[in-house]
Amino acid sequence: MKFAASHIAGVTGGSLVGPDVETDGATQDSRALKPGQLFVPLVADRDGHEFIADALAAGAAAYLTNSTVLGGSAILVEDTMAALRDIASAGRSQLDGHVVAITGSVGKTSTKDLLAGALRRTLRTHASEKSFNNEIGVPLTLLNAPDDSEVVVVEMGARGLGHVAFLCEVAAPEVGIVTTVAPAHTGEFGSVEAIAVAKGELIESLPSGGLAVLNGDNPLVLQMAARTEAQILTFGTSTSCDVFVMSSEVDDQLRVTFKLATDWGELTVRPTTRGAHMATNVAAAVGTALWLGVPIDAVGSGLGDAKISPWRMEVTTAASGATIINDAYNANPTSMRGALDSLAQLPQSRKIAIVGYMGELGPSERAEHESIADHIASLGVEMIPVGTALYGPEPVDEPIAAIEDAAPVDEDTAILVKGSRSGGLEKIAAALRSR
Repeated sequence: MKFAASHIAGVTGGSLVGPDVETDGATQDSRALKPGQLFVPLVADRDGHEFIADALAAGAAAYLTNSTVLGGSAILVEDTMAALRDIASAGRSQLDGHVVAITGSVGKTSTKDLLAGALRRTLRTHASEKSFNNEIGVPLTLLNAPDDSEVVVVEMGARGLGHVAFLCEVAAPEVGIVTTVAPAHTGEFGSVEAIAVAKGELIESLPSGGLAVLNGDNPLVLQMAARTEAQILTFGTSTSCDVFVMSSEVDDQLRVTFKLATDWGELTVRPTTRGAHMATNVAAAVGTALWLGVPIDAVGSGLGDAKISPWRMEVTTAASGATIINDAYNANPTSMRGALDSLAQLPQSRKIAIVGYMGELGPSERAEHESIADHIASLGVEMIPVGTALYGPEPVDEPIAAIEDAAPVDEDTAILVKGSRSGGLEKIAAALRSR
């Protein structure tokens, strides 16, 4: 979105020092800045004001600041984070297109990527990058949307009650998708029921003419229908859903062909996501795109070339011939089981799961990790735990060496790498691919 620096000063209650220039988009990262953007220095572990000079050198048109003025066009504000929110709210008010918000315990980013793909063939669509889903990422997603966007898709995460409600105040979504409610971040919320309350804040925010897209397979999500006057569209695998998956066929690279039933007709799609456990995410994207007016054929073709964020069920072939599944972006019990079940579906005779710590599970973390270990054993999969002893066995310091010492790694081997973000297991996946 394009703003005059003077307009930014007006909506933030700040003052402009320097020439009144036009900005186009915004970033808080001087390393990723594109010429013409507004630089927003945030104060966190490091003070972003230290990088104003770098941002100007990279071509920033203007910058926010609470103190430091280094020439150029500066907008002096009391709090740069609050100013970012105010600018994003102003941007939302001038956006003529729809805003679709997605939340849930699992599948937010994949559903966002799938929906963006389903929409782009027909509508000018902008979607959040990667997992930009917090009080920084949501405003930046809005501000980096082109002025002529017909749909903006934002992802919303939550670390506590009120977080989603806060993001909705900024983004004012007309369509809200809740992918599911499951044990994730229970260490912060305390219970799955509390998670449902927090995720349902999205549904409460919707206008009466909007749309609530709810997982019809999950009772806690379905109960959110009582929290809105918006239209309800359900999705899932149950035939009672408005959009449901009738069947799925998985190939030896975990590419899945889904057949779905919808109020707009039956549809067969082969999305770019991998794994049959993506069924409900696909159904949510399909139903939302159809409701927004995308022709059914365009929905199918769009899903077939949707761009998926990295480290989410990435299937590659290593130099050794082994199949590597990099699902290392994050992990909780639900997503872990889905990835493991997909691994078990592969035709290779030797299947290995390199599993890391599942974070933020609170008092239940030991039981949840042990339950996953039992599930791995039931699937006949070798388990290589790294970084935690919660699965039972002691963690392995050199997982690749342990795998290679036990037996040859070749085309008859499939390896899943999965753990919470803090574990950095994507490095193991990269090393496996190169061997």
